[in-house]
Amino acid sequence: MSHVLATKTQTTIPSRLFLFSIATLYAIWPWQMASSMPVTAQENRLSSKALGSFVQARMSKQAGVDEKKALNLSETYTDLYTLGPGDGMTLSFLDPELKDVGGPFSILMDGTAILPFIGSVQLAGLTIGQASRWLTNLYQKQIVRPQLLLQLTTPRPTKVTVIGEVTKPGFFELQGMPRAIAAVQAAGGITANADIRKVMLRRVVGQEGAQKQTFLDLSQVFFMGNQFQNPVLFDGDTLIVGRSTEPLPDEIIRIGRTNLSPTQISVSILGEVKAPGTIGLPANTPLIEAIFRAGGLAKWRANKNHIELIRFNDNGTTTRQVFSYKQDLNVSNGFNPPLRDRDTIIVNRSFYGEAIDALNDLAVPIGIVNNLGGIGNNWGWNNNR
Repeated sequence: MSHVLATKTQTTIPSRLFLFSIATLYAIWPWQMASSMPVTAQENRLSSKALGSFVQARMSKQAGVDEKKALNLSETYTDLYTLGPGDGMTLSFLDPELKDVGGPFSILMDGTAILPFIGSVQLAGLTIGQASRWLTNLYQKQIVRPQLLLQLTTPRPTKVTVIGEVTKPGFFELQGMPRAIAAVQAAGGITANADIRKVMLRRVVGQEGAQKQTFLDLSQVFFMGNQFQNPVLFDGDTLIVGRSTEPLPDEIIRIGRTNLSPTQISVSILGEVKAPGTIGLPANTPLIEAIFRAGGLAKWRANKNHIELIRFNDNGTTTRQVFSYKQDLNVSNGFNPPLRDRDTIIVNRSFYGEAIDALNDLAVPIGIVNNLGGIGNNWGWNNNR
C-alpha cells in the first residue's frame, strides 16, 4: 500500500509541474512575440494626442499628476517644454557601442523626426521627458540597451502673448529661450499704472489643452536676484501685467521706470514755462522734472498751484488732473506722477501774470492813440510854422 502511494505521488508532482510550465509559457509567449516584432511606421506615427495620452497616463499613474492644480514656480523649470516643428534636438545612447548612432536632428513641419533604425517618429506635442520615454519604448524593440539621452539644442522661436498694463500689448515672436522680463520689454514696457509684483503667467500643459497659471513678482528679480520669478517662457505662454489698485512704494516705481519702461516718450509742455513746446523725455519722467527740462517756471507769471496734466487714454477718452509745483517731491501718482507718451502739461498764469497781461492789453490801444496824437500834433505844428 505504501509502495502504491509513493508511486502515485511521484507521478502526480511532475504532471503538475508540466501543466504549470505550459500555462506559464502560454501567458508569456504573446509578450515575447510582441517584443520581437519589428517597429512599424504606423506605430511611430501615432497622433501626438494619442502619444501624449499614452505617455501621460503612465506618468500620472506613477507620479499622481493632478491637472487641476495651479502651476507652481518650480514647475516652470521642469519638464513642461512642448516640442514642435523647428526644434533642434540631439539624440545619444549610453551604450558605448552605439556612440556613432544618433546625433543632431530637427523636428519637421509635420511634427515628425527621422531617426536611425526606427524611421519617422511623431514628437510634436510631447515634452522632452515624454519624448525620451517614447523613443526608449520604440528602441527597446530594436537594440539591447535602449537607454538614451534626448537634448534640446536649438529651440524654435517662442510665440507669446503679453497683455495688461504694457505700452504695446499683443502677440510677439521672440528668439531663443526668452524670459518674462524680456517679453515685457518687447511689449514696449509697462505703463504708469502697472504693478510688477502682480504678473500672471498662464501656460498650456498637456495634450488636452489644460491651462495652469501662477503669479510672478518681477521686483524680486531686481531686489533679490531671484530668477525663479523670471522664468523661461515657452511657446504659447501668456503674460498679464496687473494694474495697481493703490499707490505703489517708491522703490517699486523706480525699478519699473528704470528696467521695464519705454526708453523715450514725447510730452507737450505749454503755458508759463521758459521754453514751451513738445520735447522728448526718458520714459516715466516725473512731472516736476519735465517742467524743469522745459526751462522751469516763468518767474512771477506761473501759478505753482495750478498745473494741469492732460492725458489721452487708449480708449479715446481724456483725463485732466491739477497738481502743485514743489521741487522736493518724490515720484508718486498723487503729487508728482510719472508721465506717459503724448501727455500734455499746461502751466497756468498767476494773478500777477494775468494782471500784467491785462495792462498790456489796455496799454496797446492807448499807445496807438498817443502815437496818432503825436503825429497830429507834429503835423499841426509844422503847418503853423
